[in-house]
Amino acid sequence: MALQLTGIHHLTAITANAPGNVRFYTRTLGMRLVKKTVNQDDTSAYHLFYADGKASPGSDLTFFDWPVGRERRGTHSISRTGLRVADEAALSWWREHLKAEGVDTSEISDVSGHSAIDFEDPEGQRFRLIDDGGRGGFNPWMGSVIPVEHQIRGLGPITISVPDIASTETVLTKVMNTHKVRDYASPDGVGQVHVFAMGEGGPTAELHVAVQPKLEAATQGAGGVHHVAFRTPDVEQIHEWAARLQEFRLPSSGEVERYYFRSLYFREPNGILFEIATDGPGFTVDEPLESLGERLSLPPFLEGKRAAIEAKLKPLT
Repeated sequence: MALQLTGIHHLTAITANAPGNVRFYTRTLGMRLVKKTVNQDDTSAYHLFYADGKASPGSDLTFFDWPVGRERRGTHSISRTGLRVADEAALSWWREHLKAEGVDTSEISDVSGHSAIDFEDPEGQRFRLIDDGGRGGFNPWMGSVIPVEHQIRGLGPITISVPDIASTETVLTKVMNTHKVRDYASPDGVGQVHVFAMGEGGPTAELHVAVQPKLEAATQGAGGVHHVAFRTPDVEQIHEWAARLQEFRLPSSGEVERYYFRSLYFREPNGILFEIATDGPGFTVDEPLESLGERLSLPPFLEGKRAAIEAKLKPLT
């Protein structure tokens, strides 16, 4: 059987306001702060992880805290992040909730066969809440301000923007073993969107590729997305993915130990950063499930530098 990715693992974006970020994602969106750590390559910056009640792979929305200006939108980028909810009733509830929080939303509309609404976070990151039809797992967070029946269930689908699809499609289908399932007109009126599915497919396992050659190239910044990660079950399969990228002469980071998962990074031909990450060992490797995210977590190789690292970090509250 061909090597298969099983869906979206996490998405990492950029914030220039960590305290405001925590407020919005925990209080407005009701997600659980499951890991408060630092960027392992830049320990002066927080790396914040929000997820469902059990910090499940596929529910992680993460942020690097960097003192940068706003993203300049455009192509060669990850342009919209999908967040799944249970049904259309949940979408109606979210429209009212976000309005009460001062967040503008679109009307409920059909996007590629799913009811959806669009909105932005305070720094301009673009999101789409979609009715996932009950597909994909869900572990509610009982400490959330959002009623269980309306809580965000996880990530997916993720939309990227490219000026030309040919080379990206080759990597998606020939290297990453995804399969093209459909296309649709972009809801923003710019270009056609092609849908590629991983494994069994569905909203948790789709990458939507918008072809938008008339847009300028994006410049990363606050409100933008740094990379998207795809799921693979275990370290043995990461070994296989590393060998596969090498076989296709696609440059990569090689395997990287992130402590909570093992990763492999590479850029698709239009420059967008992809990651393949293992489902385990997960965020409970250094904290009990019931108290995830309550203290600064550091991987063992940084623990000896805790005092110096904590001294450089700004308070989150």
